[in-house]
Amino acid sequence: MSAVLETMPELIIGDLRAKTPIIQGGMGVGVSLSSLASAVANEGGIGVMAVAALGFDRPEYKTNPVETGKAALREEIQKAKKLTKGILGVNIMVALSSFSEMVKTAVAEEIDVIFAGAGLPLDLPQYLSKGAKTKLVPIISSARAAEIIIKKWVAKYDYVPDAFVVEGPLAGGHLGFRKEEIDDPEYSLDKIIPQVIAKVREYEEKYNKMIPVIAAGGIYTGSDILHYLRLGAAGVQMGTRFVATHECDASAAFKQTYIDCKEEDIMIIHSPVGLPGRAIKNEFLEQSEAGKKHPFHCPFQCIKTCEYEKSPYCIALALMNAQKGILKNGFAFAGQNAYRIKEIVSVHELIESLKGEYRDAVLSGI
Repeated sequence: MSAVLETMPELIIGDLRAKTPIIQGGMGVGVSLSSLASAVANEGGIGVMAVAALGFDRPEYKTNPVETGKAALREEIQKAKKLTKGILGVNIMVALSSFSEMVKTAVAEEIDVIFAGAGLPLDLPQYLSKGAKTKLVPIISSARAAEIIIKKWVAKYDYVPDAFVVEGPLAGGHLGFRKEEIDDPEYSLDKIIPQVIAKVREYEEKYNKMIPVIAAGGIYTGSDILHYLRLGAAGVQMGTRFVATHECDASAAFKQTYIDCKEEDIMIIHSPVGLPGRAIKNEFLEQSEAGKKHPFHCPFQCIKTCEYEKSPYCIALALMNAQKGILKNGFAFAGQNAYRIKEIVSVHELIESLKGEYRDAVLSGI
C-alpha cells in the first residue's frame, strides 16, 4: 500500500485547502469558540466557532441581544485569528432571530467559512459583500435539500454552494429528522451520503464547480473517516470527539459529563426550538420529562422556531448553564457515540490518533 493511500487526503473547498479532512463541528452554547477552533485549525483541520447565544452571559445581552452577540462574535473571530493561521469557520443556525446580522458580521470579519443549518439557508448568498472570500456551506440531511438550495441560490444569486455538510441522525444536538426517522435505516448516513453525492454531481457538471460533500453525525474513529471517504465524501465533520479535549471551551464539569455517561444515557429529547435533539440524560431532563418544570416565558426570542409558550425551560439558558458546569440547571447535547469517550486529551493527540486509526484501517484492508 503506497504512503499516499495511507495518509488522509486534503479537503479542498474552493481555494481553501485543509491538510486534514476534518471539520470540527460547531457546538453551542459556548462549547466551541476560539480556543477549540484555533487548536483544530493548527492541526490542519477546519476549526468552527458556534454562534448560537454568543454573548448570552454578558449583562447587556438582556437589553440588546443582537448587538451584544455581534460584538462577542467579532471578539471570538479576532481572538481565534491571533491563535492560528489555519482555516476557521462559524456555525450560524438559520433559526436564529439574529441570523442575518451574525452572517454579515462574520463576512465583515473575513471568516473563511460559514456553516449554516437548523433550517434551509435559502438567502445566505445575499449577505456576501463584493470581493468577499467567505465560503458558504449549508448543513443538510437529504439530497432534496441540496437540490432546493442549489436551484434557489443559482436562480436568485447566481451562486453555487461551496460545499455541503450532510448530517446523519446519529449527530448530537438538534437533528434535521422527524423522531420516527432517527432509527430508520433508510435515513442512515450511509444511505444519505451517496444520494447527496449523486445529486450534487449533476450540478457540478452543469456549473463546472466542485461541490465537496462532507459526512457528519456519529463519526468517531479513523476507520469511520476512511469508510465515508470511500463512500465518496470529501471529508468529515466531527463534534462529539472534540468536547473531551483540553482546548474545548466548555467547563471541566461539562467534559466530565461525556466521560461519565453510559450508552443508555444518550437520549432523544423534544427541544423547545421544535426539533428532536440528542442529549445526555440527567436530573434536569428527567424533571422536565416528568412535568416537574413549569412553562417558561422568554424575554429573548433568540430562536425563531422556539415554542417558548409551551416550553418548560429556556434551552439557551439550560445550555449556557451546562457549558459553565451547572448541570443541575442544564444539560449537555452529545452525539450517539459520546459514551465511548473515556479520557480528556489534547486536540493534537486526538488528531494524531485519528490519523493512526485511518492508516491502520487502510493497511488492514478494512
